[in-house]
Amino acid sequence: MARPSKLTADQWRELERRLNSGESAAALSREYGISEPVISNRFSKVLKEVRIAAEKIAEGQNALAKLPANLQHQAVSLAEKLRNISNHLASAAEYGAATAHRMQAIAHAQVEKVSDTDPMESQEVLQGISALTRIANDSARMGVELLGATKNTAPPTEEKPRTRIDPSKLSIQAMKEILAAKNGR
Repeated sequence: MARPSKLTADQWRELERRLNSGESAAALSREYGISEPVISNRFSKVLKEVRIAAEKIAEGQNALAKLPANLQHQAVSLAEKLRNISNHLASAAEYGAATAHRMQAIAHAQVEKVSDTDPMESQEVLQGISALTRIANDSARMGVELLGATKNTAPPTEEKPRTRIDPSKLSIQAMKEILAAKNGR
């Protein structure tokens, strides 16, 4: 169990505020009677993120100041549009994920209608399940790509064409194997 802090929650907030405004951790550690590593451990990640953001803002402001006055307004307007696009795409991805969830739930409910003894009687149901699953996968794509982008993953490689299975062209044995796999047999 960790030792209780020497500082109250209010003192920690004040210490963080002062660190963010540029005061040194060494000076604050002496004033609050705690070691500098304790401060660093508690705030190093946050402070690093704040400093990186501040540097990017400063770089952007410097770049903006170098533009002629008539182009500065265009740059600010474009930046606002890019932020709006980003927000709208994030919302669209959220709606897509909800749609994917709903379509997958409907497809799952339809699986119960597939006959285990004679799956060929269920071709229409299987085609419906296939269509619902395809819609669910397509709906989820934007959200999945957005999640991948936020995790600094490599850009997606060129997507290979999907193999589409037409249930009406499957043999009875193949249908039985699919159903057996579905039921965990």
